[in-house]
Amino acid sequence: MDAARLALMAKDVAPTPVEIPGATGGRFLIQLLNEDAARGVVTSIIHLPAGGRIPAHLHRAGAEMHYVLEGDLIDAGQELGAGAFLTHAAGTVHGPHESRGGARVLTVQQWQSRDGKFDFHPAEDGARAG
Repeated sequence: MDAARLALMAKDVAPTPVEIPGATGGRFLIQLLNEDAARGVVTSIIHLPAGGRIPAHLHRAGAEMHYVLEGDLIDAGQELGAGAFLTHAAGTVHGPHESRGGARVLTVQQWQSRDGKFDFHPAEDGARAG
């Protein structure tokens, strides 16, 4: 693979199960499209199952951006549909993320994973931090 350029079809990247601390409501999947350790960027598609819920959390090492590809995403009670974009700065508590009917969300995270573990820190009672 050419490290300077990557072109792929997302449909050709098999979704695999992903463990998200505190997540409930079914099986969450991830399609890892690119992980650039040198730049600290991870690009993936997260599949939220119908009835799925990811608790409020934060990422300490960098920002996180979401683009709803399909389905419904509820972020901290705000209903979002396909085409919605949201971003959260490092250290900002966000979520919970939920989906009534299921969703696929393109996610770009400005931090590295290490040994398959991500910078994910559940937040007490969804308290907002800066």
